[in-house]
Amino acid sequence: MTSTDLGSAEWERSKISGQDINMLKKMGFSKKENALQFPKEESYPKPPINYRVSFVDHLIRGLSPPIHEFLRGLLFVYGLQLHHLTPNSVLHISIFITLCECFLGVQPNWALWKRIFCIRRNSHHNVAYNIGGVVICVRSEVDYFDVKFPDSVQGWRKKWLYIHEESSNPAEENIAPFDGEAKILRRRSWDAEATEAEKLATEALMTRIRELQNTRGKELSGIEITAYFLRTRVQPLQARKNPFWRYAGEEDVDRLSKDLPLKDFEKLIHKISSLNKKDLIPTSCRVAPYSSAKPLPEGHLVLASLPPLPEGGEVEDRAVVDDDHQSTARPTTEVAGSHKSAASAESDATASTHSLPHASKMKRDEVKDSGTSKAEEAEPSYKGFLFSCPCFVSCTQFSPAR
Repeated sequence: MTSTDLGSAEWERSKISGQDINMLKKMGFSKKENALQFPKEESYPKPPINYRVSFVDHLIRGLSPPIHEFLRGLLFVYGLQLHHLTPNSVLHISIFITLCECFLGVQPNWALWKRIFCIRRNSHHNVAYNIGGVVICVRSEVDYFDVKFPDSVQGWRKKWLYIHEESSNPAEENIAPFDGEAKILRRRSWDAEATEAEKLATEALMTRIRELQNTRGKELSGIEITAYFLRTRVQPLQARKNPFWRYAGEEDVDRLSKDLPLKDFEKLIHKISSLNKKDLIPTSCRVAPYSSAKPLPEGHLVLASLPPLPEGGEVEDRAVVDDDHQSTARPTTEVAGSHKSAASAESDATASTHSLPHASKMKRDEVKDSGTSKAEEAEPSYKGFLFSCPCFVSCTQFSPAR
């Protein structure tokens, strides 16, 4: 059975509040002139030249133009646009980049990413979404950080805006121009696994991730990683002058703004996580991150592994798989309190309906989207699938600092 694609029926006039705009200003998004543009009366996005469509909830989770090359690579490899990603999926990428640069001392690593993540269609009651149409999932066999995603992200689809892509080489480095009706096609890359060589080269990184989670008294959590990049005022998903391990504090060139007031910082953490007002918000990490104050150890080798980017700006249809099989790959909800990443529905409503009208007449407040969770094993695996691109540099001498 195939899913009904909502397409342009999901878009409506943007409804960004004064509070949203005020938070974006405090976070430094107005620092660069024309970095953001807010829609006027249009009910369907018509971004100006060199602008792309994003959402308030993407920006507060670490996205900022110009787009980081790792995210650009993911969008290309998976055949996606920014609006296809749910807010919690954006946060997953931000946490991963921060983890790599701050606690592993490497650039965001494509081979490591494939060992941890895959992606799935986001659908509900056999209706496949376009906005937020895919979710990033932790592989079922992987023990990963408890990120504490919220159970729902209220109304995020209604808060869209335009962000400026400012690459000096637009043909090759910018993400694809906005196409609100581009159909999401499942590709083999969605399930791409690391090759044996990549597993060997990243085994030390996987070991270190397990240590970061399980060293008694020094356990690192997903919420600590999130709070760290929000405190530093450096957006993980922005192309930056320096990696996080060179973070220089208040004078860092990549900071978007000065420190957020404590009240705003706590409000932001509560908005993007499942923490309630009684939960303690971490003000520091139990494992000191790499920075200019704690440099990488002498002799530390940095692995390089990036998703393949398009050549000449052309985005190919890479290994499209019959979308009819999508119905077998629904994300699963995990038991509350599990150490694994819990499912996180990103919805405009807190309750789902028992029946859905035709997509063209459907109100988004009547549906509930599935969010980010562990992936089921129902879909076929494409072990060893790798694009023909010399993008992986193996270094077996790497040994992360304890």
